[in-house]
Amino acid sequence: MQIQVFSDHNIHGHQSMKEYIEGAVEAAIGRFEDHITHVEVHVSDENGEKGGDKDIRCMVEARLKHQHPVAVTEHAAHLEQAVEGAADKMASLLGKTLDRLKDLARHRSDPMPPPAVMET
Repeated sequence: MQIQVFSDHNIHGHQSMKEYIEGAVEAAIGRFEDHITHVEVHVSDENGEKGGDKDIRCMVEARLKHQHPVAVTEHAAHLEQAVEGAADKMASLLGKTLDRLKDLARHRSDPMPPPAVMET
């Protein structure tokens, strides 16, 4: 599973921050790696130098094999909170999405019941 981290000009994307983000996302969604081809994490400070409550945004997009990408967003006061919140949301979304896909596949493969026989 490939994880790419992107940050805006207000967040200084040093190597340790990138490694932290990759580790947090991997820890949260690693169990789904057989179903994921690519993950993108975008972090930004929406208010820049102005500051503000919950102005750090983390968006995580996961690309599932043979499916459309899924994405979640978390806003928080600190980068770590935003990353961990988004990673947890993605884990929940992936679990629900993959369960739904498994149910659909199971229903498609169920054999047709035999036709009802009418007695006369």
